[in-house]
Formats: sequence, structure tokens, C-alpha cells
Amino acid sequence: MGRTGFAWAIFEWARNPYYILIVIFIFAPYFAREIVGADLLAEGALDGLEPDEARSTANAMGQATVASVTKWAGLIAALTAPFLGAALDRGGRLKPILALTLSSIAICSALLWFAIPGEEGLPTIAIMTLLVIAYVSYTYSEVTHNAMLSVSGNKQSLSMISGLGLGLGNLAAVFIFLAIVLLFVLPDLIGFPFDDPQFGVEISRFEHVRIAGPICAIWLMLFSIPFFLHAKDPGQAGASWGAATRDGARSVLKTLREATHYSELMKFLLARMFYADAMAALLALGAVYVALFLNWGFLEMLCYALVSSIFAFGGGLFGGWLDMKIGVKRALLVEILVMIAAMVVQLSITREGLFFGLVDNSQVWNGLVFKTLSDLAYLSLISVVAVMATASISSSRAMLVTLAPTGRSGEFFGLYAIAGTITVWMGPLLVEYFTVWFNSQRIGMASISILFTLGVVILLTVHLPVHTRDRVEPA
Repeated sequence: MGRTGFAWAIFEWARNPYYILIVIFIFAPYFAREIVGADLLAEGALDGLEPDEARSTANAMGQATVASVTKWAGLIAALTAPFLGAALDRGGRLKPILALTLSSIAICSALLWFAIPGEEGLPTIAIMTLLVIAYVSYTYSEVTHNAMLSVSGNKQSLSMISGLGLGLGNLAAVFIFLAIVLLFVLPDLIGFPFDDPQFGVEISRFEHVRIAGPICAIWLMLFSIPFFLHAKDPGQAGASWGAATRDGARSVLKTLREATHYSELMKFLLARMFYADAMAALLALGAVYVALFLNWGFLEMLCYALVSSIFAFGGGLFGGWLDMKIGVKRALLVEILVMIAAMVVQLSITREGLFFGLVDNSQVWNGLVFKTLSDLAYLSLISVVAVMATASISSSRAMLVTLAPTGRSGEFFGLYAIAGTITVWMGPLLVEYFTVWFNSQRIGMASISILFTLGVVILLTVHLPVHTRDRVEPA
């Protein structure tokens, strides 16, 4: 891997912390609980309900609001990303496009500092708008960045480059999580390693949460500089973006009409649509499961995010290594199947016991966090899921590059983005319905396995090109 490949990978060190901190672990739960939910309670909209029922309803409305943000952002991205990708294959330099999308993410992220509960902060609709704009911009940056992967190294090194990028993105999140814990959370809880939260941060005003937005914005702009200096841009200087957009749109429509000509690639995108949605639901709703069944608090959830990011860093490197060892298709199947197995064991854990009651829970130590056997067992399984989920993302990108026609990777990465966004509602919908039908959160979560199974079955039917078959497929 040369300087060009490393420059491509360092981009995710700069950008991915936004998604990990804002979309998944820190800001989205805060927005749902402390802004949307708390505002409902403060306005008296739920005064007729019992306190527990009112809090439950407020939390549900908060979660629905976050889901609405994801829905609208996913819809916009799904309808536009393929056309952007096709234009990238035919247009000018890609780095200016990335500069625009990154600037959009950074501005929206920085403005989240003003997401304060009550009338003092931005209106809820304004926060939702910022999150939608940033989400769509993030998707556009992903399509553009992925379109540059094919020129970032030789074909043998692309899986490792892709995995390194994902690993670096998660490692960056680890450093930011550690900074938040050491500078703000622990000083407030136990007066260590400082007597008080640093830089005048007020925990009571949720500044330790809101500051994640400005931190991600500064981090993004600062660490994207090496990418812009050293990454290879496949675009042609002076090419007409207007013509590229028109030609790209025609090409996308033609590709969709002639999908049978790309049957293997389309089968892969269909498989990814199912298993990626299942994985997203497992990661997002897994946090809800932990909070409900194991009663983890804020510090434990922050540690959960930290551990996930640490192991996800290893997952990016593991995915690239596994692709090289057994081939991209086999690697992807292994990664998905291990996630399914880990999910089954996760669902066997409660505050009372493990393995569906076969092993009683017990206190292991008297520390600040993760005191019981159930806590530690679940934490270890989170580590497995983090490794395999990140590895599967790396393997999926490498498989797309393997299957896409030469010179059209941007267009197909646009379709790849559709496969990851168009059914983003499917996993949560299954969980909701199965939970209601069976009155069981375990069965609700277990329904995610339906999507995983569909993805695996379709993936088994995908045949890779002959020139890669000896390396990636069984004889």
C-alpha cells in the first residue's frame, strides 16, 4: 500500500467520527430523549398519563422523530446518489465535490452545539433539518470517496486499503470517546482525572454531549487535509459536469432497464439490501436492548460505544485480511454468519441469567461499570459484532469493486448506496411488529434474522468473474 492508498484511507479517519458519535452513539439518543421527549413532558402534552407511561410515550416519540430523520435522509439519498455516482464516472475532478460535501457536514455538525433543550436552543425542526442535510451530505461523500477506491492501489491491495479506512475511522472515534470520558464525564462523577469537567463544560446543560458536534466538525476539516494533498483523483480536469450529469442519468436509467446484463452485481446489491439493513437494525436497536434488559447507565453506554469503536477498528483490518486469505465472497459469508450467531447469544442474556436461563447471573466485581456476568458477557459479544460488522462493510465494498464494470464504479457505488438506504425502515418495522404480535422484545429482536437469512441465501447465488474465481470462490 502506497501513499495514495493511505491517503484514501485517512479520509475515513477524518469523516467517520461524525457518523459514529452523532448518528449512532451520542447525539441521536440525546436528541430523542432530552429534546424531543423532554419537550413533550415539559409542555404538558402527556399530563393525563401515569409517570412511567408518560416517560415511555415521550421516549417512543423521540425514537420516532429520529427514525423520521433517517427516513427522509435515506429517501433523498436513495433517489439521488446513483445519479451522482454516474456523473462522477464522467465528470471532472472529484476532490472539489468532496470539499463541498465535507463543508456541509462540518457546518451542520458545528451547529448542533445549539441543540439545547427548551426554548433557549434551536427548534426541533431546525435540528432535524441539520441532521438530514448532514446525513445526505455524508452519503454523497461516501459515494464520491468510494468512486476513488479503484485508483488508490492495485486490485490486490484494495481490500486492505478499504479495511484500513474503516479501521482508522473507528480508531478516531475511540480517541474522541476517551477525551469526552476523561475530560468531562469522569471528573463530574468521581473527580478523576480532574477535579471538575474541563474547559468550563457544564454537565447539567448537556454540554458534554453537545460538544461532540463542534469536535467532529473541527476533526473533519483538520484531518481531511492529507487526503486532499495526496489522494489520487480519477476525474478529468475541465470536464463538463453538466454533460456528465445528463450522460450519467441516462446511463443509470439504461442500467436499470438492462439489469439482466449485470445479473451477478444486481444479485449482490439485492443481498446487501437485506443483510445491511439487518446489520443496521442490530447495531441501533441493540443499544435499546441493553438499556432495557441490563439497565446500563450513561457511563456504561459511553463505554459500550468506546469498546465497539476499538474493536471496529480491528474489524476493518480483519476484513481486508480475511478477503485476501479466503476471498471476498467467502469472507462476507463468514462475517454475516458470525453476526447471526452473536445475536442469538445476545438475546439469551438478561439481568437474571445467560443462555436463556441456563446460567445464573452473578456479581463479578464492585467497580463503576459492568459489575455482573451478564454485563461482561454482553460486552464481549458487542466486541464480536463490532469486528464482523465493520469487516462486512469492507468486504462489501471490495466485492462491489470486483463486480462493477471497469470505469463505472462510481455509478454502481450510487446503486450500492440505494441498497443501503432504500429499505432502512425494514429492520425496525419487523422488530416493532414481532414485538407487538408476541409481546416479547426478544422475539422482536430475533426477527432481524429473517433479513440476515435472505441476504445470505441470495449472496450464495452470486458468482464472481472468472479471473477472480480461483482466489475468491470454491471450485
